[in-house]
Amino acid sequence: MNATEPRRHTDAGAAQAARARYRAGAVEPTSGIAPGFTQANMIVLPRDWAYDFLLYAQRNPKPCPVLDVTDAGSATTVLAPGADLRTDLPLYRIWRDGKLAEETADATAAWREHSDLVAFLIGCSFTFETALVEAGIEVRHMADRSNVPMYLTDRPCRPAGRLRGNMVVSMRPIPASRVADAATISGRFPAVHGAPVHVGDPALIGIRDLARPDFGDPVRVEPGELPVFWACGVTPQAAVMASDVPFAITHAPGHMFITDVPDSAYHA
Repeated sequence: MNATEPRRHTDAGAAQAARARYRAGAVEPTSGIAPGFTQANMIVLPRDWAYDFLLYAQRNPKPCPVLDVTDAGSATTVLAPGADLRTDLPLYRIWRDGKLAEETADATAAWREHSDLVAFLIGCSFTFETALVEAGIEVRHMADRSNVPMYLTDRPCRPAGRLRGNMVVSMRPIPASRVADAATISGRFPAVHGAPVHVGDPALIGIRDLARPDFGDPVRVEPGELPVFWACGVTPQAAVMASDVPFAITHAPGHMFITDVPDSAYHA
């Protein structure tokens, strides 16, 4: 296997077992869980807001690469037949008027508030972490068993309808000698954010302090390493806050929906 070839999987049992744990109430960040299977961010909106978000995602494909859109009122996805989007993520966020109202391990009650909810599943950079590890590149938050650090940048997304906001990025420290490899490997997964959007000085994208992420946990940056930043699927949550969206359900940052789709399906 070469440095850019993803691991091949044919049995989705690990993904299904993880979803069963979350449906039963387990809560954990999903980086490193069911390696080899695509993970997805999620945002759920009333149908009245769905077109605005679809346009927002189309205009901002780097942070918001759409993998699936459900029918209005449906909590199922072709990415994992038999899964329930209301229960099968480890942790959800409920938003009201642009403010975080609740975190919960079961979004069923909130889902009942609207009969016309549309769920968007957005590509996640956790998907290419398996390929990074197989190439001998340590993924620090996996090694330290913490949540990936995520930061709100000063880079505005292109607005769409009533939605606006800045890009969110995730960060992984990479040895300077392996940054090109990390960019090449992740760049082969354009449907799950692809190559980095920035390398080096965080101040150049409006990040003041790497030790204080806006979402997730801080991680060590060792001598000889550079902070490498990828567009992040928490960007829709930044849009919810900036746009005062009346109601939304999202994943909690770092707590993704694990699909039955192998990473290789999104390997260009």
